Amino acid sequence: MVACRRSRSTGRRAQPAVSQDTAATTASATAASPAVIWATWHACVVAGSRDSAATTVTGPLSHADGVLGWSVGHELRAPGEFEALRSATLLQTVSAGVNHLPFDRIPPEVPIASNAGAWAEPMAEHILALALALAKHLPQRQAALRRGRYDQMPPNLEIRGTTVPILGFGGIGQAAATLFEAFGARVHAVTRSGQTDRPVHAVGTLADLDAVLASADIVVIALPLNRDTRGLIGARQLGGMKPDAILINVARAAIIDEDALFDHLDRHPAFSAGLDVWWQEGGPGGVFATRRPFLDLPNVIGSPHNSANTAGSLVTALRQATSNLARALQGQPVHHLVNRADYISSSS
Repeated sequence: MVACRRSRSTGRRAQPAVSQDTAATTASATAASPAVIWATWHACVVAGSRDSAATTVTGPLSHADGVLGWSVGHELRAPGEFEALRSATLLQTVSAGVNHLPFDRIPPEVPIASNAGAWAEPMAEHILALALALAKHLPQRQAALRRGRYDQMPPNLEIRGTTVPILGFGGIGQAAATLFEAFGARVHAVTRSGQTDRPVHAVGTLADLDAVLASADIVVIALPLNRDTRGLIGARQLGGMKPDAILINVARAAIIDEDALFDHLDRHPAFSAGLDVWWQEGGPGGVFATRRPFLDLPNVIGSPHNSANTAGSLVTALRQATSNLARALQGQPVHHLVNRADYISSSS
């Protein structure tokens, strides 16, 4: 069993404390390979071999065969640490999103893999929870009850028969599709290629975005934030949606224009949004304040970027991340390799 100490705080998103059981999961997934794994957000290096159980050792980053990181830009601070990554067969993230990585500092020859889909199941549940609450107008109904108004007549939206485009049809999108389909919704998958192996009602690409949004009753955003998706949805796209549509974003806030969304919600009270991600996010336990007062709007439900956080989600994510890292160390094909060109501007 491996026990790791928490390292210095990153000042960013809360990173769950790793228990001995979680550390053991990390170790067991990599123990089949003779390798040294450097976990950047813990003060430890995990070493394993085919003939011995994994143990906790210390050593320089330059000795690492693989690197497991969460927020590498804040975890590697000492001089020369980024240069020391050159020895790594793979830099594997624990997070699904990689837009936060300092690509300009990571040696270009080091492959990077995201942990895409590792948090899919709890995030899909969160997506459905937001959609159901907004479809049933629960925030507005509770507010009316608090004011002493008991009005049973305004109709709710029934999920059955609705059209639900899911922008980004990886692990999160597909898990959400399964839940919506169980309610009888028609899922429209939007992928980079316009194809998916999973049966859906319809499939398209971002080139079809205007038509997709116009047909939508509920839109789910599960896209990565990159050069092509930053600011993807603005005033024009919102204006083309149904006046009573629901927009759910569990991906990255910057995919949507902040001012355009606030103004649209303010002017169209039948339109609603469920937001798990924000344009200004607070640090762990810190003060949270939005530039625009989204949470003052009755047609908005918010959560603190915690859609992936359940009791067992970190163990699941670590198991997938370390399994992928082990594949690299064993010379097997690696899943979810990142294309740096998607994140580095042509002018940089």
